Amino acid sequence: MSLNQLIENCKNNNTKAQGELYKLFSSKLFSTCLKYSRNYAEAEDNLQDAFLTIFNKIGQYKNKGSFEGWLKRVTVNTVLQRYRKEKVFDIINENTIEDIVEVDIEEDSLSIDYLLNIIQELPDRYRLVFNLYVLDDYSHKDIAEMLNINIGTSKSNLARARQILKQTIENYKVAQSAQSL
Repeated sequence: MSLNQLIENCKNNNTKAQGELYKLFSSKLFSTCLKYSRNYAEAEDNLQDAFLTIFNKIGQYKNKGSFEGWLKRVTVNTVLQRYRKEKVFDIINENTIEDIVEVDIEEDSLSIDYLLNIIQELPDRYRLVFNLYVLDDYSHKDIAEMLNINIGTSKSNLARARQILKQTIENYKVAQSAQSL
């Protein structure tokens, strides 16, 4: 069965087609959920919510552009909606951008699993902005619109995320070199 036929069957609420679509894209979308979630269990919940949204909104897909890109956008928006409901960004609304310091994170000796783990440990508002900007290449303007914050807050949260990650990595490297003595 072609992807277009599978999509059409899903639009007609065919549960077998929905199961096939889930099998086809769940692992890719799970990795997207994992980037934006606090932990593995939350990513699983977010994936389920995303697929519910996908099946509810699949009629809106007009066969223009990448279907996988559409799935990813729906998934990211579903996860972000959870955080908007939790009012993650109402806690601190940082408007100052004067104190933003660009921080380069060296990944040379760090595993992907370690990097993913420390990104997941970031406070929600920092993790979401970091992932949207660094990993998914959204602009600060787009992030501000998606998260209902201002552009300065997006920039400030990104800078703070980078600072936290840099400090965490430095502490890790110090601990590693101390163990090798």
